[in-house]
Amino acid sequence: MNTHSFFIKTDWPGLRNDVGTLTSATLNTEISIPPEMDGPGAGTNPDEMLLGAAATCYIITLAAMLERSRIPKESLTMESEGIVEVDRGVITYKKIIHRPSLVLSKQCTEKEMVTAKRLAVKAEQSCMISRAVKGNVAIELKEEVTIQD
Repeated sequence: MNTHSFFIKTDWPGLRNDVGTLTSATLNTEISIPPEMDGPGAGTNPDEMLLGAAATCYIITLAAMLERSRIPKESLTMESEGIVEVDRGVITYKKIIHRPSLVLSKQCTEKEMVTAKRLAVKAEQSCMISRAVKGNVAIELKEEVTIQD
């Protein structure tokens, strides 16, 4: 069994509404509480980071599955939404909604179209981040798969 380690360094110099930093080998950004939660809104925040992890994991997983299946795609884009609930001071990440838009090549067959739709769903179930948050954060998929005009 292979294992991989990933490292992040954070620095938080002040109190609640200050601004810190998050650094890795490929990422360097400010972090703070978002303005929706009465923070300064500098850089990114844990809510966006979790949403970004789920979104990038899903879209990369789907792209890999399409490649392995040799399904000709023209484009793959996605918008994702994270829904956070604040109830009596308790903050809970409730749901992530992915809205992928997959446009297949004009040469795509009906069988490839059916397979692409199946893979769009399977990618969410296979994504490492989706599996990591399963049971804690609901993930909803509103996929759109079309053939190029």
